[in-house]
Amino acid sequence: DDGAETDLDLGHYERFVSHRMSRHSNYTSGQIYEAVIRKERRGEYLGQTVQVIPHVTNEIRSCILAAAEGLDLLIVEIGGTVGDIESLPFLEAIRQLRLTLDPRDTVFVHLTLLPFIRTAGELKT
Repeated sequence: DDGAETDLDLGHYERFVSHRMSRHSNYTSGQIYEAVIRKERRGEYLGQTVQVIPHVTNEIRSCILAAAEGLDLLIVEIGGTVGDIESLPFLEAIRQLRLTLDPRDTVFVHLTLLPFIRTAGELKT
């Protein structure tokens, strides 16, 4: 409703949980890096060299915690492929987040594509 351009999956989530989503329900790498750069230019890092850890991962964690405010449950989808360099800051951020929360309050679910190879008659793993 706020005009944000988001991942198409967000509409599925919105219908599934019967909750209105907003621009704060979808974060991209570009948005995270832009926020970090803005903070650096405002001097919020006190002249430190901006690094993925801790600056980018802290920003990701802040966004997740802000999105979780007032909720009983928050589902965080990290797109991409585990092991791809683009996903690493997000995976590190949730790893760090789990260390600060009660471990019983977090769960990681990893999904993978299992294509069916018709000519072989089997799933490819």
